[in-house]
Amino acid sequence: MTMHISIIAALALNRAIGHENRLLYHLPDDMKRFKALTTGHTVVMGRKTFESLPKGALPNRRNIVLTRQDMRFEGAETCHSLEEALSRCGAEEEVFIIGGAEIYRQSIGMAQRMHLTLVHDSPEEADAFFPPIDPEQWAEESKECHPADEKHRYPCDFICLARKKQ
Repeated sequence: MTMHISIIAALALNRAIGHENRLLYHLPDDMKRFKALTTGHTVVMGRKTFESLPKGALPNRRNIVLTRQDMRFEGAETCHSLEEALSRCGAEEEVFIIGGAEIYRQSIGMAQRMHLTLVHDSPEEADAFFPPIDPEQWAEESKECHPADEKHRYPCDFICLARKKQ
C-alpha cells in the first residue's frame, strides 16, 4: 500500500481561504463533506489551523499538527515539518492536508488529489490564500454544483481534481 496525499480546502474565486485565522464561509454542506471524506484518516494541519478549530482535535481522525515551536496539542501529534509528519504516516491509505495556506503551499507538489469547495465569491477581506493551481498538472474528476440557499449565502462547487499522469 502506498501513501496517498489529498488536499481538502474551501476557497473563493480569488483563492482566498481565510481572514484573521478564521474560515471565510460557514458552509454546512461543505462541513458534512469534509467530515465524510476525512473521518478515519490522518489529517495534517498547521498550528494556526489547529488553534482555530472550535473543539480542538478533530474526532475519529489522527490529528498531526505542524509547528516550528516546541509545543504540544491535546489529542494531536506534533511534528516540525511536513516531511516528518508524512514519514510518521507510513503506508497510511490516505492522508488529508487540511490547511493552512503555508501547509497547502508545501504539499501541493506532492498531492495526488484535491477535494475543493469553490465558493462563487471574491472577498476583499482575506489574508490567507490557496496556492495557484496549475491546470497542466490537474484533471477534474468530478464536480457538483450547489446553488445558494437558506443555509449557503453563495453558490459553490464541490470539485475533485486528480494529478495528471506525467
